Amino acid sequence: MKLRTLIVASSLMFMSASALNAANINTASLIEEAKKSGLIALPKDQKGVDELLKQNGVKANPFSPEKAELGKKLYFEPRLSKSGIISCNTCHNLGLGGTDGVAAAVGHKWASNPHHLNSPTTYNSVLNTIQFWDGRAGNLIDQAKGPIEAEPEMATPAKLAVKRIASLDEYVKEFKRLYGSKGVTFDNIADAIANFERTLLTPSRFDKFLEGDEKALSKAEQEGLKLFIDKGCVACHTGVNLGGNMQSFEVAGKYKFADLGDFKGDANGMVKVPTLRNVAETAPYFHNGAIWSLKEAIKEMGSVQLGIKISDKEAKSIETFLHSLTGSKPVIIYPLFPISTSKTPKPEL
Repeated sequence: MKLRTLIVASSLMFMSASALNAANINTASLIEEAKKSGLIALPKDQKGVDELLKQNGVKANPFSPEKAELGKKLYFEPRLSKSGIISCNTCHNLGLGGTDGVAAAVGHKWASNPHHLNSPTTYNSVLNTIQFWDGRAGNLIDQAKGPIEAEPEMATPAKLAVKRIASLDEYVKEFKRLYGSKGVTFDNIADAIANFERTLLTPSRFDKFLEGDEKALSKAEQEGLKLFIDKGCVACHTGVNLGGNMQSFEVAGKYKFADLGDFKGDANGMVKVPTLRNVAETAPYFHNGAIWSLKEAIKEMGSVQLGIKISDKEAKSIETFLHSLTGSKPVIIYPLFPISTSKTPKPEL
């Protein structure tokens, strides 16, 4: 009886010590561990954005609030598409986490993306070190041009895009005021959109935690963060965007939906790591949008990238942490557009 009492007492002492250590890890020490793992809080302003981009070797467009306001109109402008009904916001809906909520993007003539590629979010995208799933663009300006001209997306040749915008006097005046004598050019259209996208930052409670607010995350969220670090998720999902960089895919195992679409990454098999900011709002997941459950996506990543089995309980804990990455969105007022004129090229359906 005494021996049993001693064992129970010893167990209670061990549990208390473990709980104490967990408490220590879940506060100041966890913040430091997160920082040492490469996790970074969102910058407070555009100057901070410039500094981070410079550190990451990304050539950024100079920011202008006036250009961002013009870029907002163009982001929502359907006449930048050949059909006159698709805008940047169609696939990157700012009311839906910056995505479209479907597995594969739908573009011109309602065609599904031929490679079955999922639309990535535009929120915080300025802080990605590369753009597109295969990393073929180095900044937002180059990225903005791609979907406008791509046949499966907006299907508008650069010359037609310029002709549409240049047919509208209100736009012409704005471009001349902001860009000088060059006025409406395809480069300037992309630059204005990129300026607007620079404003799509979503600070979250996680950022407050990294900045030293130990109460910003709940105990359960802190436990999920600790597990996220310990399991090795930070090997790919790191930096200010917890992603947005290029990494090898299928490092440790075969992605179970690899045959959905023909996307294989860049020439070296590298794929852009999706940002985890606002990830709870951006289902479905993976490059081909094959997984709709965040918990299932976490378990699949453990198998495919880390070569480990993540239990349901562990996945739920990590998922709890990931919800803390849902940030505050900037207030966007839908713009009013200039009325089409007799010079405006007609929609082509």
